[in-house]
Amino acid sequence: MLSTTPIRLVALDLDGTLVGEDLVVRPRVREAVAEAQRRGVAVTIVTGRMFAAARPYALELGITGPIVCYQGAAIFDVATGATLRQVALRPDVTAEVLDWAHAHGVHAQCYADDTLYVEAINRFSKRYTDLARVEPVVVPSLRAAFADRPSIKIVLVDDPDASEQHLVALRALLGERAYLTRSHVDFVEVIDPHVNKGEALAFVADRCGVGLDATLAVGDAWNDVPLLDAAAIGVAMGSGPPELLARADAVVADVAHDGVAEAIERYVLA
Repeated sequence: MLSTTPIRLVALDLDGTLVGEDLVVRPRVREAVAEAQRRGVAVTIVTGRMFAAARPYALELGITGPIVCYQGAAIFDVATGATLRQVALRPDVTAEVLDWAHAHGVHAQCYADDTLYVEAINRFSKRYTDLARVEPVVVPSLRAAFADRPSIKIVLVDDPDASEQHLVALRALLGERAYLTRSHVDFVEVIDPHVNKGEALAFVADRCGVGLDATLAVGDAWNDVPLLDAAAIGVAMGSGPPELLARADAVVADVAHDGVAEAIERYVLA
């Protein structure tokens, strides 16, 4: 719900929110973030990306404190690169998801030590790496590579209609043993059930000495629902899916029309 407490922490999703398909932070957005910081308001990024793929944007925006990565499964300090918190998937869940992906011929990706692991470079892996701008490590078998190694997250990549079907099937398979969400129409993301973007926002707010009643969050996709729910003011980008728009306190323009700047100008700088 909308808060009357002055905003002291702004939490921003990255892809589809801070940057569009060109992966560039637009000038008006950069200036709005900078002005908020000049006024003493902390800014963080809350993304599904790896730290290596998110940190350059944090540095570009002058963010030196904690940022949330992997849909909330890991939180890092930008200035030092230190891991502040990390929650990996249970080994049995990792094994079950990878077995399912192998049986159904679905491209899967695992993450450990802020490194991306795949079994092949193909059109599905490239959809992810073209966006994240990271180089994957290719292994013969993810099931073997992660048999005795924890994975912070698993991402399944497929065409949009198929991804929706995979999400339904995996939710039925895993139940409450994992949190599944979509950050993009092509991606199904699997993390530990005890973490999400909203829970991670609470961690960052506490570390910054800010109450949740003084937070503003902006996002554009299904994985941002917990983030907007947790923040005092949850703002959806106009391009968001109906499920997100229905939960938002306000809706702003899409990324091409500086929605993040609109939200900051309205709720922080006004």
